[in-house]
Amino acid sequence: MATDLAPARSLALTREHVPFTERHDVPRRVVQAAAVSMIGLVVVILGFIAWNGSQLFLSGHAPLAILGSRDWNPSDEVRPAFGLLPFVAGTVAVTTLAVVLATPLATGLAFFMAEIAPGWARAVVQPALEIFVGIPSVVWGWLGLTTLVPFLRTSGLGFTVGFSWLAGSLVLTVMILPTITSVAYDAFRTVPGELRTASLALGSTRWQTMRHVVLPAALSGVLTAVVLGMARAAGEALAVQMVIGNRTVLPSALTQPMVTLTSQITMDMGNTVFGEPWNEALWTMSLLLLLLSLGFVLLVRYLNARRAA
Repeated sequence: MATDLAPARSLALTREHVPFTERHDVPRRVVQAAAVSMIGLVVVILGFIAWNGSQLFLSGHAPLAILGSRDWNPSDEVRPAFGLLPFVAGTVAVTTLAVVLATPLATGLAFFMAEIAPGWARAVVQPALEIFVGIPSVVWGWLGLTTLVPFLRTSGLGFTVGFSWLAGSLVLTVMILPTITSVAYDAFRTVPGELRTASLALGSTRWQTMRHVVLPAALSGVLTAVVLGMARAAGEALAVQMVIGNRTVLPSALTQPMVTLTSQITMDMGNTVFGEPWNEALWTMSLLLLLLSLGFVLLVRYLNARRAA
């Protein structure tokens, strides 16, 4: 019996004498390699987009002439024009209107779920939001093309063709509603219960507690939800392209067709050759979208840091 236990005791003594750091060295190196690979991949992608996006400026086109011009005629062989102002203005206009429409609805729904709704209502609404998030953007675009656009065209409100700024913003509103609602709901649920108890102990009513305690405490989280919704709206391409009309003009009225950065990239990327000015202009649009996304990320980090403080 003692002879049978000898190998096990020897193995146990061997493991005890092996330092903890050496025993876990291989998993640690695997995790470090994965982290370095992800960082390197992000750096390569950002560098590739930045390099290709700056080629239009490096070839002699002034940045102010590109970003401040509304003339877009890249196929002209004599005097091609690469004005990006209509695309930037269209992206900002569609995103802003969508966020303005979605924020009250999403915040109100999140507040209702977190503070007022009974358990059975939460059990119904939360799975519905998850289903909304999982619906592909092309489905929303197709619904907007087949139902919303014809409705606007025959509504008698001044929509000539139905494809318009309002149509694009309404589609984006439905698409970003679950995102803002989910993040805002988490922000309301993370408010410590002690704050509610202290407010009620001081004589405040339930509604006074929700208005003067819960809402201010969750404000940073709600703003983070709005910023994430803006990032989702600004980067959406296919659904917006299907309903916005894609006319290269500055936004002037909700009833008029317009264009965004993502929709123009989607339409023109198959008509250009890599290295020609037209293709470089599309890469510049991609760079602008990248800078816009980085701005949203920095804003979210700022709001989270402020919330933690």
